[in-house]
Amino acid sequence: GVLVRVLFVLFIVMPILEMLILIKVGSLIGAWYTVALVLLTAIIGVNLLKHQGLSTLMRAQRKAQYGALPVSEIGEGLLLAVAGALLLTPGFVTDAIGFALLSPAIRRELAKGVAKRMVVSGQTAYQSYDAGQAEYRKTHVESENGNVVIDAEYVEVKDKRIDP
Repeated sequence: GVLVRVLFVLFIVMPILEMLILIKVGSLIGAWYTVALVLLTAIIGVNLLKHQGLSTLMRAQRKAQYGALPVSEIGEGLLLAVAGALLLTPGFVTDAIGFALLSPAIRRELAKGVAKRMVVSGQTAYQSYDAGQAEYRKTHVESENGNVVIDAEYVEVKDKRIDP
């Protein structure tokens, strides 16, 4: 419904906006400098993306070693994939959004929102908790065909050494 309409508008409006900005920048600094600037932002963005991706992967591995599910890192990984696609798409608006997603503070806040909306069979798969507190959880997750995949009770403890 609404998501489809929003995506449709974005796929129509975004390319037109990018073309207008590219034409305007090209008229100000020249076509070749504009192309060089677009390529430069892509190269810088991909290098930053590689660094941020490796950092996120290492945090996920540390959490997994301690037996914690790296839900926030999964959300950040998804956002990094979006950032990569935006940075490789020619244009200044997509680059600006892609660079914003490379900002750890912005990405973590968005990842929290993504993680809170991750749903498995109608049940929320993630809840936020304060550092240093333990929280009792009971979960019962079913696959699409109705077979029980996970049925567990556990206590989740956030260790400040894992995710500062």
